[in-house]
Amino acid sequence: MPIHVEIVSREEKVFEEKEADMVSIPAEDGQMGVLPHHAPTVASLGEGELIVKKGIARESFLIFGGVVDVRPDKVVVLAEIADTTFDIDQEKAQEARDHARQLLEEGLPPDEMEEARLTLRRAELQLRSISKIRTSEPIMRILGNGDEA
Repeated sequence: MPIHVEIVSREEKVFEEKEADMVSIPAEDGQMGVLPHHAPTVASLGEGELIVKKGIARESFLIFGGVVDVRPDKVVVLAEIADTTFDIDQEKAQEARDHARQLLEEGLPPDEMEEARLTLRRAELQLRSISKIRTSEPIMRILGNGDEA
């Protein structure tokens, strides 16, 4: 029995795969692996990489906060932010990281500090993800409609 996986951000449905084999989720308490027939669970999401595997193919997303609802045959991720790692622009991530660092060093009003910290964490996670993808074996992606690429 495969797992139906849905990833939804504040703005849109980011991804859906009806026949995944496994999901690795960045829960607040650590990475959580989900296989078919997993016990029902609701968990808070942290920051990190969410991976959906189907056969030898996989999709990878950067997740920032939210909740996940795990059922024996379905995983629904409701993320504050969900970015596919395959669309990350390294140059933009480096610029965002450098700009956020500069703003934090110069000092910001308290209400703007958290946004700058989030931008910095997001950019650093994107850059680590790019590095990981480039040093790993070639990856076969899963397309959002359930077909393999």
